[in-house]
Amino acid sequence: MANDSDETTAPGIDWDAEAAAFDDEPDHGLRDADVRRAWAARLESWLPTRAGDVLDLGCGTGSLSLLASEQGHRVTGVDRSPAMVELARAKLAGRDAVFLTGDAAAPPVGERRFDAVLVRHVLWTLPDPGRALGHWRELLRPQGRLVLVEGVWGTVAPAGIPAGRLTALLAPLAGQVRVERLSDDPSLWGREVADERYAVVATTE
Repeated sequence: MANDSDETTAPGIDWDAEAAAFDDEPDHGLRDADVRRAWAARLESWLPTRAGDVLDLGCGTGSLSLLASEQGHRVTGVDRSPAMVELARAKLAGRDAVFLTGDAAAPPVGERRFDAVLVRHVLWTLPDPGRALGHWRELLRPQGRLVLVEGVWGTVAPAGIPAGRLTALLAPLAGQVRVERLSDDPSLWGREVADERYAVVATTE
C-alpha cells in the first residue's frame, strides 16, 4: 500500500498516521472516475473470470478490494495498520468482505485457500520477497492467480523491485507468468509517470 510519492521511505512510514489522507492520492482513493475505470478494467482482466475468493494483501483503505467486490468476488483484506483496516471495513460495509489486521507476508487466514492473491506495492518492502511469494503460492487453489502490482521508483536512489527480478522469483512457483507494463498508462495514476510500474499475473498449475 505504498504511497507513490514516498516509495524510498515507505517501509518506515507510520501507516496509521497516514491513513486519513491515504485516499488523497489518485491511485489510492480512486475518486477520479477515469482513474477508477482504468483500475477496474485492469483488475477485471487480471482476476479470474468467475466470481471467487480474493485475498488482498496490504489492502490499505480497500479501494482495490471494493473494485473486486463490485466484480462479484468475495474479498478478504489484510493490512498491518488498524486504521487502514477500519477505513476498509467502512468502505465495504454491507459487502461480502472481511478485513483483518496482520502481516501481508504471513496473513492470518489459517487454512483458507483463495482463487487469487492480489498485492499492490507491498512485495518490494519485504525483507525476503521470495519467501513471501512461496507462502502466497501456498494460499492459492489449483489454477489460482497471483496478481502483483510493483515497480521501481526514483532515479537518485531507486527503490522497488524490477520486473525481471520478480519474474525470476516466480519461475519455480508458477506455470504461466505474464508481465504487463503500467508506466505508459497515465489514467492509472492520474498523471504521467516516468518510472517502472508493472503488473505480473502468475497462474498456478
